[in-house]
Amino acid sequence: MMNFRKIFILAVVAIVACTAAQAQNLQSAKNASQMHKNLLARQHRIQDQIKLEETQRYAADLYEEVEPEPDIYTEGWESGLVNPFKDSDVPMTKVINLKGYVMPVRSTRVTSHYGYRPAFGRNHKGVDIGCPMGDTVRAAFSGRVRLTKFERGGFGFYVIVRHENGLETVYGHLSRFLVSPNQTVKAGQPIALSGSTGRSTGPHLHFETRFMGYAINPEAIFDFENRVTHTDTYTFNKNSYTKSRSYSPSTRYASVRSSSRSSGSKVSSRSSRHSGKSSARSTYKVRKGDSLGKIAARTGVPVSKLRKMNGIKGDKVQSGKVIRVK
Repeated sequence: MMNFRKIFILAVVAIVACTAAQAQNLQSAKNASQMHKNLLARQHRIQDQIKLEETQRYAADLYEEVEPEPDIYTEGWESGLVNPFKDSDVPMTKVINLKGYVMPVRSTRVTSHYGYRPAFGRNHKGVDIGCPMGDTVRAAFSGRVRLTKFERGGFGFYVIVRHENGLETVYGHLSRFLVSPNQTVKAGQPIALSGSTGRSTGPHLHFETRFMGYAINPEAIFDFENRVTHTDTYTFNKNSYTKSRSYSPSTRYASVRSSSRSSGSKVSSRSSRHSGKSSARSTYKVRKGDSLGKIAARTGVPVSKLRKMNGIKGDKVQSGKVIRVK
Protein backbone atom coordinates (compact mmCIF):
# COMPACT_ATOMS: atom_id res chain seq x y z
CA MET A 1 0.00 0.00 0.00
CA MET A 2 2.87 2.29 0.92
CA ASN A 3 4.63 1.65 -2.40
CA PHE A 4 1.48 2.45 -4.33
CA ARG A 5 1.13 5.80 -2.51
CA LYS A 6 4.76 6.70 -3.27
CA ILE A 7 4.33 5.85 -6.93
CA PHE A 8 1.12 7.88 -7.10
CA ILE A 9 2.72 10.91 -5.45
CA LEU A 10 5.76 10.79 -7.77
CA ALA A 11 3.47 10.56 -10.80
CA VAL A 12 1.46 13.60 -9.67
CA VAL A 13 4.65 15.60 -9.09
CA ALA A 14 5.93 14.72 -12.58
CA ILE A 15 2.63 15.72 -14.22
CA VAL A 16 2.55 19.04 -12.36
CA ALA A 17 6.18 19.80 -13.32
CA CYS A 18 5.55 19.01 -16.99
CA THR A 19 2.41 21.15 -17.04
CA ALA A 20 4.26 24.07 -15.44
CA ALA A 21 7.05 23.82 -17.99
CA GLN A 22 4.57 23.82 -20.88
CA ALA A 23 2.73 26.77 -19.36
CA GLN A 24 6.03 28.65 -18.98
CA ASN A 25 6.89 27.99 -22.64
CA LEU A 26 3.47 29.13 -23.79
CA GLN A 27 3.63 32.28 -21.69
CA SER A 28 7.12 33.24 -22.99
CA ALA A 29 6.51 32.53 -26.69
CA LYS A 30 5.64 36.15 -27.49
CA ASN A 31 8.56 37.47 -25.45
CA ALA A 32 10.92 35.03 -27.12
CA SER A 33 9.78 36.17 -30.56
CA GLN A 34 10.46 39.81 -29.66
CA MET A 35 13.85 38.89 -28.21
CA HIS A 36 14.69 37.09 -31.45
CA LYS A 37 13.79 40.17 -33.51
CA ASN A 38 15.91 42.38 -31.25
CA LEU A 39 18.83 39.99 -31.60
CA LEU A 40 18.57 40.03 -35.40
CA ALA A 41 18.47 43.84 -35.38
CA ARG A 42 21.58 44.00 -33.19
CA GLN A 43 23.35 41.50 -35.45
CA HIS A 44 22.52 43.63 -38.51
CA ARG A 45 24.11 46.70 -36.92
CA ILE A 46 27.11 44.63 -35.85
CA GLN A 47 27.55 43.35 -39.41
CA ASP A 48 27.51 46.92 -40.73
CA GLN A 49 30.15 47.93 -38.19
CA ILE A 50 32.31 44.89 -39.07
CA LYS A 51 32.12 45.76 -42.78
CA LEU A 52 33.17 49.34 -42.05
CA GLU A 53 36.07 48.24 -39.86
CA GLU A 54 37.21 45.66 -42.42
CA THR A 55 37.14 48.31 -45.15
CA GLN A 56 39.20 50.69 -43.01
CA ARG A 57 41.76 48.00 -42.18
CA TYR A 58 41.94 46.96 -45.82
CA ALA A 59 42.55 50.56 -46.86
CA ALA A 60 45.26 51.01 -44.21
CA ASP A 61 47.11 47.88 -45.32
CA LEU A 62 47.29 48.74 -49.04
CA TYR A 63 50.10 50.61 -50.73
CA GLU A 64 49.62 54.26 -51.60
CA GLU A 65 49.47 53.53 -55.34
CA VAL A 66 47.23 50.67 -56.39
CA GLU A 67 46.26 49.34 -59.78
CA PRO A 68 44.04 51.92 -61.47
CA GLU A 69 40.40 51.23 -62.13
CA PRO A 70 39.49 49.53 -65.42
CA ASP A 71 38.23 51.84 -68.13
CA ILE A 72 34.46 51.48 -67.85
CA TYR A 73 34.07 52.70 -71.43
CA THR A 74 36.04 49.82 -72.91
CA GLU A 75 36.40 46.98 -70.39
CA GLY A 76 33.88 44.62 -68.87
CA TRP A 77 30.69 46.48 -69.70
CA GLU A 78 28.10 46.56 -72.49
CA SER A 79 29.41 49.35 -74.67
CA GLY A 80 25.91 50.16 -75.88
CA LEU A 81 25.05 51.30 -72.36
CA VAL A 82 28.31 52.68 -71.06
CA ASN A 83 29.89 54.00 -74.27
CA PRO A 84 27.21 55.23 -76.68
CA PHE A 85 29.93 56.90 -78.77
CA LYS A 86 31.65 53.67 -79.85
CA ASP A 87 30.55 53.94 -83.48
CA SER A 88 30.37 57.74 -83.61
CA ASP A 89 32.50 59.92 -85.85
CA VAL A 90 34.50 61.95 -83.32
CA PRO A 91 35.81 65.25 -84.73
CA MET A 92 39.53 65.97 -84.67
CA THR A 93 38.93 69.21 -82.74
CA LYS A 94 36.00 70.68 -80.83
CA VAL A 95 35.72 73.91 -78.83
CA ILE A 96 33.95 73.24 -75.51
CA ASN A 97 32.34 75.98 -73.41
CA LEU A 98 33.48 75.74 -69.77
CA LYS A 99 31.46 78.60 -68.26
CA GLY A 100 29.40 77.75 -65.20
CA TYR A 101 31.84 75.18 -63.80
CA VAL A 102 31.52 74.11 -60.15
CA MET A 103 34.16 72.15 -58.23
CA PRO A 104 32.80 68.59 -57.66
CA VAL A 105 33.95 68.47 -53.99
CA ARG A 106 35.21 70.96 -51.38
CA SER A 107 38.72 69.53 -51.41
CA THR A 108 41.31 70.75 -53.92
CA ARG A 109 43.91 68.08 -53.10
CA VAL A 110 44.68 65.90 -56.14
CA THR A 111 46.13 62.68 -54.72
CA SER A 112 46.61 60.82 -58.00
CA HIS A 113 47.05 62.36 -61.43
CA TYR A 114 45.91 61.31 -64.89
CA GLY A 115 48.29 59.21 -66.95
CA TYR A 116 50.28 56.05 -67.38
CA ARG A 117 51.23 53.99 -64.31
CA PRO A 118 54.35 51.95 -65.10
CA ALA A 119 53.91 49.62 -62.12
CA PHE A 120 50.72 48.25 -63.66
CA GLY A 121 51.20 48.97 -67.36
CA ARG A 122 47.91 50.87 -67.61
CA ASN A 123 46.54 54.37 -67.72
CA HIS A 124 44.65 56.22 -65.01
CA LYS A 125 41.86 57.93 -66.97
CA GLY A 126 41.03 60.61 -64.41
CA VAL A 127 42.25 62.28 -61.24
CA ASP A 128 41.68 61.27 -57.62
CA ILE A 129 40.67 64.06 -55.24
CA GLY A 130 41.12 63.35 -51.53
CA CYS A 131 37.98 64.06 -49.49
CA PRO A 132 36.33 62.75 -46.30
CA MET A 133 33.77 59.95 -46.25
CA GLY A 134 30.27 61.23 -46.98
CA ASP A 135 31.35 64.56 -48.46
CA THR A 136 28.87 66.10 -50.91
CA VAL A 137 29.69 65.44 -54.57
CA ARG A 138 28.28 68.03 -56.99
CA ALA A 139 27.68 68.15 -60.74
CA ALA A 140 30.56 69.99 -62.41
CA PHE A 141 28.27 71.41 -65.11
CA SER A 142 24.55 71.44 -65.82
CA GLY A 143 23.23 68.41 -67.67
CA ARG A 144 21.43 65.08 -67.30
CA VAL A 145 22.36 61.96 -65.36
CA ARG A 146 23.05 59.15 -67.84
CA LEU A 147 24.09 56.30 -65.54
CA THR A 148 24.19 55.32 -61.88
CA LYS A 149 25.87 51.94 -61.50
CA PHE A 150 28.05 49.71 -59.34
CA GLU A 151 31.36 48.08 -60.30
CA ARG A 152 32.89 45.95 -57.54
CA GLY A 153 36.41 45.69 -59.01
CA GLY A 154 36.83 49.32 -59.98
CA PHE A 155 34.75 52.45 -59.43
CA GLY A 156 32.33 50.94 -56.91
CA PHE A 157 29.23 53.13 -57.03
CA TYR A 158 29.61 55.68 -59.82
CA VAL A 159 27.62 58.32 -61.72
CA ILE A 160 27.99 59.55 -65.30
CA VAL A 161 26.50 62.95 -66.15
CA ARG A 162 26.15 64.21 -69.71
CA HIS A 163 26.47 67.99 -69.92
CA GLU A 164 25.06 70.62 -72.23
CA ASN A 165 28.57 71.60 -73.42
CA GLY A 166 29.20 68.11 -74.87
CA LEU A 167 31.33 66.79 -72.02
CA GLU A 168 30.55 63.84 -69.78
CA THR A 169 31.87 63.64 -66.22
CA VAL A 170 32.38 60.45 -64.22
CA TYR A 171 32.28 60.35 -60.41
CA GLY A 172 33.56 57.14 -58.78
CA HIS A 173 33.96 55.38 -55.37
CA LEU A 174 30.72 56.91 -54.07
CA SER A 175 28.91 55.81 -50.92
CA ARG A 176 25.42 56.94 -51.94
CA PHE A 177 23.50 58.19 -54.97
CA LEU A 178 21.43 61.38 -54.64
CA VAL A 179 20.15 61.31 -58.24
CA SER A 180 18.62 58.84 -60.70
CA PRO A 181 19.21 58.17 -64.44
CA ASN A 182 17.60 60.72 -66.80
CA GLN A 183 17.36 63.29 -64.01
CA THR A 184 18.23 66.86 -65.03
CA VAL A 185 20.78 68.54 -62.77
CA LYS A 186 22.22 72.04 -62.44
CA ALA A 187 25.90 72.85 -61.99
CA GLY A 188 26.70 72.56 -58.29
CA GLN A 189 23.69 70.37 -57.49
CA PRO A 190 24.45 67.47 -55.09
CA ILE A 191 24.45 64.18 -57.01
CA ALA A 192 26.12 61.77 -54.56
CA LEU A 193 28.12 61.32 -51.36
CA SER A 194 31.82 60.46 -51.51
CA GLY A 195 33.06 57.11 -50.26
CA SER A 196 35.53 54.28 -50.73
CA THR A 197 33.57 51.64 -52.64
CA GLY A 198 35.15 49.44 -55.30
CA ARG A 199 38.93 49.33 -55.69
CA SER A 200 39.94 52.08 -53.29
CA THR A 201 42.59 52.73 -50.64
CA GLY A 202 40.41 55.15 -48.72
CA PRO A 203 37.75 57.86 -49.14
CA HIS A 204 38.26 59.95 -52.27
CA LEU A 205 36.55 60.98 -55.50
CA HIS A 206 37.68 59.55 -58.82
CA PHE A 207 36.81 62.26 -61.35
CA GLU A 208 36.90 61.94 -65.15
CA THR A 209 36.13 64.29 -68.03
CA ARG A 210 35.13 62.69 -71.34
CA PHE A 211 34.32 63.94 -74.82
CA MET A 212 32.51 61.33 -76.93
CA GLY A 213 34.27 58.55 -75.00
CA TYR A 214 37.75 60.15 -75.07
CA ALA A 215 39.14 60.54 -71.54
CA ILE A 216 40.51 64.09 -71.40
CA ASN A 217 43.11 64.89 -68.74
CA PRO A 218 41.00 66.85 -66.20
CA GLU A 219 44.03 69.02 -65.44
CA ALA A 220 43.92 70.23 -69.05
CA ILE A 221 40.54 71.75 -68.24
CA PHE A 222 40.56 72.56 -64.51
CA ASP A 223 42.88 74.33 -62.10
CA PHE A 224 41.85 72.30 -59.06
CA GLU A 225 44.09 74.20 -56.65
CA ASN A 226 42.31 77.50 -57.37
CA ARG A 227 38.90 75.91 -58.01
CA VAL A 228 38.54 77.38 -61.51
CA THR A 229 38.90 76.38 -65.14
CA HIS A 230 42.10 77.44 -66.91
CA THR A 231 40.12 79.32 -69.56
CA ASP A 232 36.48 79.87 -70.53
CA THR A 233 36.77 77.33 -73.35
CA TYR A 234 38.73 74.15 -73.94
CA THR A 235 39.66 72.96 -77.42
CA PHE A 236 39.52 69.19 -77.57
CA ASN A 237 42.18 67.80 -79.89
CA LYS A 238 42.79 64.10 -80.53
CA ASN A 239 46.54 64.74 -80.48
CA SER A 240 46.74 66.60 -77.16
CA TYR A 241 43.73 65.70 -74.99
CA THR A 242 45.94 63.63 -72.60
CA LYS A 243 48.20 66.57 -71.71
CA SER A 244 47.67 68.84 -68.72
CA ARG A 245 47.87 72.63 -68.66
CA SER A 246 49.01 75.09 -66.03
CA TYR A 247 48.88 78.88 -66.12
CA SER A 248 50.22 79.58 -62.62
CA PRO A 249 53.11 82.13 -62.47
CA SER A 250 55.33 79.71 -60.53
CA THR A 251 54.99 77.05 -63.22
CA ARG A 252 55.73 79.52 -66.00
CA TYR A 253 58.81 80.83 -64.17
CA ALA A 254 60.09 77.32 -63.54
CA SER A 255 59.60 76.49 -67.22
CA VAL A 256 61.58 79.56 -68.35
CA ARG A 257 64.35 78.87 -65.81
CA SER A 258 64.58 75.23 -66.89
CA SER A 259 64.71 76.35 -70.51
CA SER A 260 67.60 78.76 -69.93
CA ARG A 261 69.63 76.20 -67.99
CA SER A 262 69.14 73.40 -70.47
CA SER A 263 69.90 75.52 -73.53
CA GLY A 264 73.59 75.65 -72.56
CA SER A 265 74.55 78.38 -75.00
CA LYS A 266 73.23 81.03 -77.37
CA VAL A 267 73.92 78.71 -80.29
CA SER A 268 71.63 76.00 -78.99
CA SER A 269 69.03 78.67 -78.18
CA ARG A 270 69.17 80.02 -81.75
CA SER A 271 69.00 76.47 -83.07
CA SER A 272 65.93 75.86 -80.98
CA ARG A 273 64.23 78.99 -82.30
CA HIS A 274 65.21 78.10 -85.84
CA SER A 275 63.61 74.68 -85.57
CA GLY A 276 60.41 76.19 -84.19
CA LYS A 277 60.61 74.19 -80.94
CA SER A 278 61.51 75.67 -77.57
CA SER A 279 63.83 73.78 -75.27
CA ALA A 280 61.13 73.98 -72.57
CA ARG A 281 59.04 71.66 -74.68
CA SER A 282 61.83 69.28 -75.61
CA THR A 283 63.31 68.89 -72.11
CA TYR A 284 62.02 68.45 -68.59
CA LYS A 285 63.70 69.24 -65.28
CA VAL A 286 63.07 66.47 -62.77
CA ARG A 287 61.37 67.66 -59.61
CA LYS A 288 61.73 66.22 -56.11
CA GLY A 289 59.59 63.07 -55.82
CA ASP A 290 59.27 62.65 -59.59
CA SER A 291 59.24 59.20 -61.18
CA LEU A 292 59.14 58.34 -64.87
CA GLY A 293 55.45 57.55 -64.45
CA LYS A 294 54.72 61.03 -63.09
CA ILE A 295 56.83 62.67 -65.79
CA ALA A 296 54.98 60.64 -68.43
CA ALA A 297 51.66 61.85 -67.00
CA ARG A 298 52.79 65.50 -67.09
CA THR A 299 54.37 65.44 -70.54
CA GLY A 300 52.21 62.87 -72.33
CA VAL A 301 55.32 60.94 -73.39
CA PRO A 302 55.20 57.14 -72.74
CA VAL A 303 57.60 55.78 -70.12
CA SER A 304 59.18 53.41 -72.66
CA LYS A 305 60.08 56.37 -74.90
CA LEU A 306 61.49 58.38 -71.98
CA ARG A 307 63.70 55.44 -71.02
CA LYS A 308 64.95 54.98 -74.58
CA MET A 309 65.71 58.67 -75.18
CA ASN A 310 67.54 59.13 -71.87
CA GLY A 311 69.12 55.71 -71.33
CA ILE A 312 67.19 55.13 -68.10
CA LYS A 313 66.60 51.57 -66.92
CA GLY A 314 64.45 51.87 -63.80
CA ASP A 315 61.62 54.22 -62.81
CA LYS A 316 63.63 56.54 -60.52
CA VAL A 317 65.22 59.75 -61.84
CA GLN A 318 67.61 62.04 -59.98
CA SER A 319 66.04 65.29 -58.79
CA GLY A 320 67.31 68.32 -60.70
CA LYS A 321 68.35 66.34 -63.74
CA VAL A 322 67.18 67.62 -67.15
CA ILE A 323 65.89 64.85 -69.43
CA ARG A 324 64.66 64.79 -73.02
CA VAL A 325 60.95 64.48 -73.65
CA LYS A 326 61.12 64.94 -77.44
